[in-house]
Amino acid sequence: MENEIEDKEEVSIEDQLREDLAKEKDKFLRLFAEFENFKKRTSKERMELFKTAGQEVIVSLLPVLDDFDRALKEISKSEDKEMFKGVELISNKLKETLKGKGLEQVEVGEGDVFDAEVHDAITQIPAPNKKMKGKIIDVVEKGFKLGERIIRHPKVVVGN
Repeated sequence: MENEIEDKEEVSIEDQLREDLAKEKDKFLRLFAEFENFKKRTSKERMELFKTAGQEVIVSLLPVLDDFDRALKEISKSEDKEMFKGVELISNKLKETLKGKGLEQVEVGEGDVFDAEVHDAITQIPAPNKKMKGKIIDVVEKGFKLGERIIRHPKVVVGN
């Protein structure tokens, strides 16, 4: 009788140890999976950071691009074509350099449908015709994106 009790205790201890081992394996697998997810997430975040690391500098250069566009518009009115070519070369060099860093202009034109996710409506005016209702009438300021992220929304006038 005493042997049976000892056997039951040994079996129950053995069962208990198996159960504990199974629990520890489960905890280990969950921890391992969580760690793998963490590695993937931080790797993705790090890659995103590298893609947009220069974003602050590029954003600060956007007004310079605007100034070049305004300068070219005014210089084109003058007789001095050599000055226009010189300023245009510098402007293109800056644009190409920034393009190489991932900067793209958000393409917006008159007649495009207004999208609040992409465009920034600064005002609404009566549409010149029914076809232009809810559409872009004028682009006041160009928009830009760095990679897939919009860093400056185009400022537009919308017809209502």
